[in-house]
Amino acid sequence: MKTRRNFIKTTGAFALGSMFLPELSFALGKIKNPGIQLYSVRDDMASDAKGTLAKLAALGIKQIESARSAKGNYYGLTGKEMKEVCKDLDMTLRSGHIAIDNKWQQTMEQAAEADQEYLICSSMPKSGQTLDNYKRTAEIFNKSGEECRKMGLKFGYHNHDYEFDKVDGQVLYDVLMDNTDPKLVHMELDLGWVVASGNDPFHYFEKYKGRFPLWHLKDMDLQKKESTEFGKGGLDIAKLLQHRKDSGLKYFFIEQEEYAKTPLESIKYNMDYLERLRA
Repeated sequence: MKTRRNFIKTTGAFALGSMFLPELSFALGKIKNPGIQLYSVRDDMASDAKGTLAKLAALGIKQIESARSAKGNYYGLTGKEMKEVCKDLDMTLRSGHIAIDNKWQQTMEQAAEADQEYLICSSMPKSGQTLDNYKRTAEIFNKSGEECRKMGLKFGYHNHDYEFDKVDGQVLYDVLMDNTDPKLVHMELDLGWVVASGNDPFHYFEKYKGRFPLWHLKDMDLQKKESTEFGKGGLDIAKLLQHRKDSGLKYFFIEQEEYAKTPLESIKYNMDYLERLRA
């Protein structure tokens, strides 16, 4: 595995070089079905869910991943309403970030009503950076995956940076990967946090080939550990997309939590960046 310093140095050089390599754009091919994690526009969604979704559709967003909010999993809408609004805008409610808690059954029922494909646990159900806790969590995820499958849903987990801590020489995220059933637990790889934690996503594409059908595609200011617009941080967005088949990618969701100006302006910038990559 590359060190963090070497990885950043390598990807940074590649990012600069890719500006002058027309064959890279050809290799990328068509970037299909760009999506967004709605936490990126959380305040806009809270104040005007339907209007914000319309603005995202106008930017070319095709796939939606919801997130928990003070108004529930769908920003005050029912699962059915969320599905219909997206359908009317030629978008698909593909996934949603949720918690495994005392409302788990209701969460699954709402997701089934919304006709979404994935339910993604957005944080560890129990805190504790120990091998035993990650093994117990793997058991919980396998059980949750089985419960979701019975309802026509796919269950998964979204990482941050803390899962890449080492305990007794073992990477905790790897413990989670090694103890979950790939048929029941579909991983969503947050690429920004992988790199910000000092790790190489290409290593994970190779080690766990095909196990990451979902991505959070974000760029990161690696000094501040904050998200930024594509091309302004330390990730090589073009190279990551070039290797999307290695990860098993089916859908990616743009996520940005901090902004140069406004959330919608940042999303437009990111969409324009993707368009330039495939030009």
